[in-house]
Amino acid sequence: MPLKSTTRHIQIYAAIVEEQNDELIDSENTLTIDVDPDNELNWSDSALQKVYRKFEELVADYKGADLSDYNLRRIGSDLEHFVRSLLQQGEVTYNLNYRSLNYSMGVPQIINTEAESAS
Repeated sequence: MPLKSTTRHIQIYAAIVEEQNDELIDSENTLTIDVDPDNELNWSDSALQKVYRKFEELVADYKGADLSDYNLRRIGSDLEHFVRSLLQQGEVTYNLNYRSLNYSMGVPQIINTEAESAS
């Protein structure tokens, strides 16, 4: 089993994906990321690309450091916080058709249009 970091919405593996059967093959020089594998959130292409760019930035920050469980967990945790910021900014939203709603990143914001029109 490859070295990995798993948060609620981010999974990082020190592995490559074998295309023929989607198996993970251990790798000491390649990291593979799986964003929101349970589809708990609704993603736009631009929001997903932001996560991938942030991932590449964080990995670059660790260049030359040992590939360790601790370093992978730090990257995964930082990405989880980044996903939370995207949710708070409205760039991603909760998938209300998800099998069990769990507002793990905070309760969705509901805009009261009546209060806004009264002011």
